[in-house]
Amino acid sequence: METVDGEAREVVDGDGLVLAPGIIDVHTHYDAQLTWDPFARPSPALGVTTVVIGNCGFTIAPCRPADRDLTIRNLTHVEGMPLEALRAGIVWDFETFPDYVAALERRGVVPNVACFVGHSSLRTFVMGPDATKRAATRDEINRMKSLVREALDAGAIGFATSTLEGHNGENGVPVPSRFAEDDEFRALVGALGESGRGLFQLTAGAKSTIPFLESLAAESGRPVSVCAMLIDPAVPERVFEDMARIGEARARGRELYGQVSCFPESLDFDLVHPFPFEAVISWRPALESRGVEALRAVLKDPSFRDAVKAEMRTPGTPFRFTTQWNDLTIKRTARPENRALEGANVAQQAARSGVHPLDWMLDFALSEDLATEFNVLFLNADEDRVKNLLLDPSSLIALGDAGAHLSLMCQAGTGLHLFGHWVRERGDLALVDAIREMTSWPAAAYRIRDRGRLAVGAWADLLLFDPRTVGIGPREVRHDLPTGSARIDTPARGVVGVWVNGSRVVDERGPIENCPRAGKVLRDFDA
Repeated sequence: METVDGEAREVVDGDGLVLAPGIIDVHTHYDAQLTWDPFARPSPALGVTTVVIGNCGFTIAPCRPADRDLTIRNLTHVEGMPLEALRAGIVWDFETFPDYVAALERRGVVPNVACFVGHSSLRTFVMGPDATKRAATRDEINRMKSLVREALDAGAIGFATSTLEGHNGENGVPVPSRFAEDDEFRALVGALGESGRGLFQLTAGAKSTIPFLESLAAESGRPVSVCAMLIDPAVPERVFEDMARIGEARARGRELYGQVSCFPESLDFDLVHPFPFEAVISWRPALESRGVEALRAVLKDPSFRDAVKAEMRTPGTPFRFTTQWNDLTIKRTARPENRALEGANVAQQAARSGVHPLDWMLDFALSEDLATEFNVLFLNADEDRVKNLLLDPSSLIALGDAGAHLSLMCQAGTGLHLFGHWVRERGDLALVDAIREMTSWPAAAYRIRDRGRLAVGAWADLLLFDPRTVGIGPREVRHDLPTGSARIDTPARGVVGVWVNGSRVVDERGPIENCPRAGKVLRDFDA
């Protein structure tokens, strides 16, 4: 054991507490927020010392000045970020990916930050408006490939994309990466292989099969992190079949990981931004409508309703609303006379009225000028089966989406929830194993050097917590985004201190507002 001589600057009494490496959150969306909020709220308060941004390919660099408003309008839709906050808050002192990471370094960050280069941004940068219209030409693919190499040289942790059907931008137009064909994916992931570094992250839709992703891992020799491995009530066995295929690929020497979540996916939404329904193909006329009156007309249309009901009765694209009516409730009504219905179950209300739940929900929302807020327990509802995903040796526990879906949910406290609920309350994991899942395991998978471990010579990213009380509190609404826009938060429970690179940034009262911007923009990763 190594000893240290000299007096301490600060002494912390850790009797009865647990000192662990800081949590590494590999699935966040702080790309925009970090330009105005170096803290990346609320992650450090929830024990996170390293965030990986740019997931799903939803980045803001590279971005030409002419494309800035389009980029943020798409973020508003696909990632649930307030438009007015993005317009007021983003500091556009960059254009290329190297410019962006340099700008983060100039401003300083509280947690460590690793950045993916994002596919949708690359397509928009190279193809302009055609990025959401067609496949790329060979020349365009080569230009995107050179930008991936440029990003890797500037310190990108890898390349991220999405083919998920629910990922749509403004007016329901699919995000640019959904227009890419297989040869484009092979070329861009191939850039990782040619560079000998970097990770490929994909949020997968129906066309992105595990065998195809295994082929990309085989050809490139690079790790592949696949999202989102959640239990879909319409096809509950699919996620387990996919995780089994990932395990088989790993047995063949391919480095694939399946990103899983320790949360039930409980979403708040309204029918202007109906995230749970956006992967329903028949819902597209509503997404494509322009203006509230046009949307009202679509939602009233019997043919629209019939098509949606028919599609919900059949297997289809991943992560779409199908059978969750019994888990759909009214969270907040817009009219005082309807307050008694807050908390009411939509399926039960529909049964009392003798109508289909879809008709009841649409008619009620229309009667409130589409201002009704709903909540749905969308995915991952069966915890006894979720446990199997958490314990799968091919899984990465992530998918908190910190920095995104600000009006829908807050799962930035993934690690604290794992330690509190799954370790202390349910007993499904030992605490030492849960800590490993949130620290050294993602550090190894993502090639993050000298982090995720308590060891001599490693960076001092630390989390001190009380195992008897650790967890997260109930959802709260905070109005601390630019222009006073709201976000959902879940306060930490049991956190006594968080240190980033040896500097304390959180104490038992919460974030230390005048703490140093001790984080590093990570640029140098293991091969």
